[in-house]
Amino acid sequence: MAGTPGAADAPGVPDPDAVVRGARLAVDVGSVRVGLAASDPDGLVATPVDTLARDTRPPAPGALPSDVATIVAEVAERFAAAVYVGLPKHLSGTEGSAAQAARAYAGALAQAVAPVPVRLVDERMSTVSAHQALHASGRSGRRHRAVVDQAAAVVILQTALDAERSSGRRPGERVTATRPEPPAEERPGGQQEAGRAGHTEGTTE
Repeated sequence: MAGTPGAADAPGVPDPDAVVRGARLAVDVGSVRVGLAASDPDGLVATPVDTLARDTRPPAPGALPSDVATIVAEVAERFAAAVYVGLPKHLSGTEGSAAQAARAYAGALAQAVAPVPVRLVDERMSTVSAHQALHASGRSGRRHRAVVDQAAAVVILQTALDAERSSGRRPGERVTATRPEPPAEERPGGQQEAGRAGHTEGTTE
């Protein structure tokens, strides 16, 4: 018996994994800095864009962290068709705290740039490759540190572009947009919820 076609196979429903023309961006997420790279609309070459300071301050209501806001502006300015976020797995393929942080960042970014799709792609060797490329270019250690994050984003993006060309599909894992949790006092239960949150704050890492 024939299987039931998926939503992407239905007439008039776009395939979310299809490659469409438009610039692509890539993000290398770190705890201190965020590297950003972009491609041309045809997805041929990845180039560095910027290294952003990671803004970990709680944003004002309705505002975005400054690094996320900068990426949102780049997506709009370049009419980006997709954003790739590096997922730093261990060499064994398992995920640790850095991968979980990248997933959280990608979810928040997907919410901010929607409907532009955000995808997580394996970046296990991107930083190593970036360091090697910068050493080969003769950059000094101080200048090296200033650009290694955007160089890692270039590696992430170029790898994704190469995968697009070889398969005709967007690589990686599609990210579902996540909305930030409202303050405790704004949730149903108000102060009662806030009190509970206060009791558990000390145990949260």
